[in-house]
Amino acid sequence: MGKTTAQKIFDAHRIDTLEGGTSVLRLDAVFCHEITTPIAINDLAARGKDRVFDPDRIKAVIDHVTPAKDSKTAEQGRIMREWARRHKIKDFFDIGRNGVCHALFPEKGFVRPGYTVIMGDSHTCTHGAFCAFAAGIGTTDLEVGILKGICTFKEPKTIKVTVKGKLPGGVYAKDVILTIIRQLTVNGATDKVIEFTGPAVDAMSMESRMTLCNMAIEAGGTTGICYPDMTTVEYLWPFIKDGFKDKKAALEAYSQWKADPDAVYEKTIELDASGMEPVVTFGYKPDQVKTVKEMEGTMVDQVYLGSCTNGRIEDLRIAASVVKGHKIADAVRAVVSPATPLIFDMALKEGLIQIFMDAGFCVTNPTCGACLGMSNGVLANGEVCASTTNRNFNGRMGKGGMVHLMSPASAAATAIKGTITNSSLYKGRK
Repeated sequence: MGKTTAQKIFDAHRIDTLEGGTSVLRLDAVFCHEITTPIAINDLAARGKDRVFDPDRIKAVIDHVTPAKDSKTAEQGRIMREWARRHKIKDFFDIGRNGVCHALFPEKGFVRPGYTVIMGDSHTCTHGAFCAFAAGIGTTDLEVGILKGICTFKEPKTIKVTVKGKLPGGVYAKDVILTIIRQLTVNGATDKVIEFTGPAVDAMSMESRMTLCNMAIEAGGTTGICYPDMTTVEYLWPFIKDGFKDKKAALEAYSQWKADPDAVYEKTIELDASGMEPVVTFGYKPDQVKTVKEMEGTMVDQVYLGSCTNGRIEDLRIAASVVKGHKIADAVRAVVSPATPLIFDMALKEGLIQIFMDAGFCVTNPTCGACLGMSNGVLANGEVCASTTNRNFNGRMGKGGMVHLMSPASAAATAIKGTITNSSLYKGRK
């Protein structure tokens, strides 16, 4: 019987099996940021275990509130930087060199096909775009990972989602994953892996695949996974070129992690991309999804472009192509936060930053702040935001605020009109 990608990765990393079938996995990387890691650092120190299993396999960043907005967040940053210095963690990205973790770490080449990765952040599933098993974990598991380089998991069952056809113009990965979540529901993939495959996924860039996998957790998934192909190899080539004779050899090596044709799945789902429309969330759950057309005319107070879901250069290019030559609506404030310094620099050199500023956008440094309602775009009670982020929970971007999740194209069009609307790039049913 064939194996899924997750089963293959578990087999390659399993160092023990506990009573009840729980696997102890060797970790290739432990990612850390300043919101969840300081708690683990302090607890380890209090128990006389202020050690790290391998400073080269720990990657750390200050990204959720940067620069610090108050004494508490400043203290979180201080704990992180002192810990990194103490243990000679060279891949620590402090203010000025930092960026949103799930954009920065792939950009640095820290994720490879077949890797096991953990982080104290639910959207660690983003890294499954590289055919890695990447999962968000709690404080206790993070401490064990930091100390021992291992983590325990029950081997998850897998749901296979095949997206056939070709996406219409103006429909993007964000629309695809929201459509999938609507079908699965917020609990439909709980404790499971979602394998994304099919012609529409094969045609996606790595940035788009990261958007897909980023929101696997919104359907309850442990992680999302895309199969490795030449697109994966091309993205990683600057970091892996010394390890392979050529790109073909790299692809051959990485292809071992693809699921077998006769792998057994918990569930299989097929969708036709050619019939998809731009979509948007309503209410306070990410499976509450309607077409943009159905929500057209809904007033918004703020538009936000950024986050680990849609703050990459591809996203900014799409949004800028919609915004160019226009002004945002008088009643709207709009914020754009490139996800990393490199993305910011690229956007600056390509003239995208100027396009956003000419339209009336506030351009900020890379940060997660607005997404979780901590800084750089918090909503007031009763305000509505059209956002490219990943969660629309009640109060997510500010107490009493409403968040409508959508693609960068839809968000940009909404900023211009002042109400939810399809972008001019959409070539389907108007």
